[in-house]
Amino acid sequence: MTNPSVSIAFQQRLDRSAITPPMVRLWLLAASLIALDGFDLFILGVALPFLRQELGLGPAAVGMVAAAALVGSLLGSLTLGPLTDRVGRQPMLVADVLLFVVASAGTALAWNLSSLVVFRLLVGVAIGADYPISVAYIVENVPARDRDRLVIGAFAFQAVGALLGALVGILVMTGFSTVYPGDDQLAIHYAWRWMLGVGVVLAVGVALVRLGAAFESPAYLLARGEYTAASEAATRLLGEPVTLAPDAIAWEADPPLSYGDLFGSTYRRQTILASVPWFLQDIATYGIGMFTPVILGALAFAGEPGVLGQTLASAKGTALVDVFLMLGFGLAIALVKPLGAIALQIIGFLGMALGLGLLAVSAGLPAGGPATLGLIFSGFLVFNLLMNAGPNATTFLLSGQVFPAAIRASGAGLAGALAKAGAVLGAFGLPIVQQTMGLVPTLLLLALLCLLGALVTVVYRLPSPSLSVEPCPKGLAESVEGPPTGPLC
Repeated sequence: MTNPSVSIAFQQRLDRSAITPPMVRLWLLAASLIALDGFDLFILGVALPFLRQELGLGPAAVGMVAAAALVGSLLGSLTLGPLTDRVGRQPMLVADVLLFVVASAGTALAWNLSSLVVFRLLVGVAIGADYPISVAYIVENVPARDRDRLVIGAFAFQAVGALLGALVGILVMTGFSTVYPGDDQLAIHYAWRWMLGVGVVLAVGVALVRLGAAFESPAYLLARGEYTAASEAATRLLGEPVTLAPDAIAWEADPPLSYGDLFGSTYRRQTILASVPWFLQDIATYGIGMFTPVILGALAFAGEPGVLGQTLASAKGTALVDVFLMLGFGLAIALVKPLGAIALQIIGFLGMALGLGLLAVSAGLPAGGPATLGLIFSGFLVFNLLMNAGPNATTFLLSGQVFPAAIRASGAGLAGALAKAGAVLGAFGLPIVQQTMGLVPTLLLLALLCLLGALVTVVYRLPSPSLSVEPCPKGLAESVEGPPTGPLC
């Protein structure tokens, strides 16, 4: 690989450009599988009570099913992020959605626990690969002034998918209760397959769109020194003729970057900032998010009759609290410019801890009372709102912005892999910890992890976290009018 510089001429033209139709298309391509990730995560949470009854799953087995996709996501981020820096953003964008289609179909048709876990693992590999691909795809192809909001806006599709998952679960269960009133057994056997099958249909639609929209990142091609291909891609991206060549300005003699540089003295701080808070946040996010219907069922709807009735009631409650996931992302988009990603991340972690504290208090009150229900829903609303206004958005944003183009997908992939390691701990460990310690200590433990996430963000914050880290050329100050923006320095 060549020196990881991005053409100054291209970056200036990109930053001056309006948002073009190709930019909108690539943004939608990047956001689409993020939406499927949200759908997959939350539809599984709705389906888990049926799976538990159908397959006779204990707490460890439930955790295994819940964590399988997260383990796969860890593997996908860790291995396919670096591969994306080798073969390109666009080929991997297509390959991972095709894998998602095949694995999702296998999940809906799974015949026993082992097959279900294997297909869930493959679903996770596809999701994990898409995180570094998507963030690199957006960061490298939109003007710097719009980058923060567009990255967070794409990640907001996770909440759209989550809400869609809750609504699909409600529709499927309502259909079974209407057509087969009082017959929980048919719902136990088939409802979860219908829920997961909808995800297959959505994945096929996303795959067809991605297959019809081949587009490589000019910044990636420039980092590889492929100027002809980069010129063609830049022309298509900007909607005007662009000819790119090596810049005349002399760059510092920096050696080519590799995966090992993520752990070296130059980028170690960036790696910690991008990875550790995301790891801590995902323990709470996936632990609470995946089991929101289960927790709501235990705290608020334990009196509902039958598995179908209780699960349907908790799914409706989940849909309500999921609306605040979308509102949280809206706050992140509105506040990321005036407050900055670091401030939002710290505030968000503190808000998540507060929400978990409210849930812990509610667990000690008499079940079913107005005060108890008010605290339960207040806790979920505060948690979801501040989570998405803060670290669930900002960790994804920072993972794509603090690394240079040559190792951007590798760095984002490493951060995403460590985040999914946290998600595995949350999803697999929460049922076991809750059974061993009780719900209240579990919630308080998660709150402490959120406080630790805020502390790590404060300690390892960067002076200008909204800027990517690209090597600066000699004489840049004399060659560029005004202060450099985006990934120039």
